[in-house]
Amino acid sequence: MANSSKGGFYGADPYRSREGLSTRAVSNQDEIQLRIDPIHGDLDEEITGLHSKISRLKNVAQVIESETKFQNDFVSQLQMTVIKAQAGLKNNVRRLNRSVIQQGSNHLLHVVLFALFCFFVVYLWSKVSRR
Repeated sequence: MANSSKGGFYGADPYRSREGLSTRAVSNQDEIQLRIDPIHGDLDEEITGLHSKISRLKNVAQVIESETKFQNDFVSQLQMTVIKAQAGLKNNVRRLNRSVIQQGSNHLLHVVLFALFCFFVVYLWSKVSRR
């Protein structure tokens, strides 16, 4: 492993933290191997740093969880609103169809009467214009 007197990030070991602790990649994603080098650095400092990072990650996870719950509730409410709107629309379409069916025969009667009236007017006009 590459060593540097300045500390910090090491080019040869991308998983290296400050001097004293380093991790390495493991084939299983759920495992992290930690190697402690007692010669370098203060272990208490490293543990405190890790503890603060874990606390921040815990806080981020809690915020993500609360936001997820809020968004799930919002989506559920939105789904209920859409379902209610669909039911209302379906009922209105049914009423409109019933109304059209009931009024349809009346409309047909009005159209027939209007056509007869127009025919009668044209007939009278043709009789008057011939004179």
